[in-house]
Amino acid sequence: MKGVPPIVSIIIFTVIITLQGLSYLANSQTSDSCSSNLSLSLPFDTSSLQCLSVWSSQGFILRYARNSSNVWNFVLSAPDSNNYIAIGFSTNGQMVQSSAVVGWISTDGTPAVKQYYLVAQQPNQVLVDQGSLQIVSNSTSITSQSGNLFMAFQLNTTQPQSALIYAVGPTAVFPSAPSYTLTQHRDQVSTQINYGSGQTTSQSPSAKLKKSHGILNMVGWGILMLIGGIVARYCKQWDPIWFYSHVAIQSLGFVLGLIGVICGFVLEDRLSAHVPTHKGLGIFILVLGCLQVMAFLARPNKTSKVRKYWNWYHYSVGRILMVFAIANIFYGIHLGKEGHGWTAGYAVVIALLFLIAIVLEIRIWMTK
Repeated sequence: MKGVPPIVSIIIFTVIITLQGLSYLANSQTSDSCSSNLSLSLPFDTSSLQCLSVWSSQGFILRYARNSSNVWNFVLSAPDSNNYIAIGFSTNGQMVQSSAVVGWISTDGTPAVKQYYLVAQQPNQVLVDQGSLQIVSNSTSITSQSGNLFMAFQLNTTQPQSALIYAVGPTAVFPSAPSYTLTQHRDQVSTQINYGSGQTTSQSPSAKLKKSHGILNMVGWGILMLIGGIVARYCKQWDPIWFYSHVAIQSLGFVLGLIGVICGFVLEDRLSAHVPTHKGLGIFILVLGCLQVMAFLARPNKTSKVRKYWNWYHYSVGRILMVFAIANIFYGIHLGKEGHGWTAGYAVVIALLFLIAIVLEIRIWMTK
């Protein structure tokens, strides 16, 4: 053993740098902020509105102010991702039995803001134009400006409820006449607000789980598996370091990927998500990963006559797993609406690993 092979150090260094770039890109997306000035045509004064970032992962900003003894002004903004946005007023922080103001701009450009009363979680139990909120007549509006939705309304109340729930709807699915049925939200967060101090606390039941699901699968199936494959093909001159490195990297990737898949099933149950293609691909990738584990345990001796068939099987299943993993990760980023930052960041990682593989492949051919 002569120490760590140079190529392994290069690969590790490259992945660390690109993962840092991925995180930077993902966090550098811009949206509305409390430092932005509102230039909206509203039936109430916006200069004295108090501003809070209430759901940072989705870019939700809430502006509010007490207009008179019993009238409160609200402006909720969020990135315009072609979906509805909603704010619910609850007595206990739960969506059931809460009243919500929901706004959207349909595909044809028609704006709409309506109140819904959430009797239960089923769509047919979410009742339109009902609820406990006393919305001031002709005070509701929703507009799209600079890539953000701004939903404004006034409530006639001495003190709004402090348990607020924010939700974002599925892409390009809007309530429509005559029933205006509200489709299940894509994500939501429950918060508590102190209107006097302007402080808010939030706890999203799915945000951390969704991020864990994405990161675990991306690192496990979509990065480590590729690195392990590169080590197995291009580092065999460092025997037996290449073998133990390959096994260690692939094993870690499998464990992280398995945990990521489990997170996906839990997330599906919590959000009642309907993503059959993404789920099917994930299960297929997990099956391929299990086949690779079983193949390793049943690995024949180098002198065995069936060793060449085992090699063919092992290489083929591994390559198929990598291709489908990359495709499903990009598809998952799209479904999660994580933005172009994650897509670009992961694409950079894949491009760099692919470039390394090409350089090493050329090196092999030149030494033959």
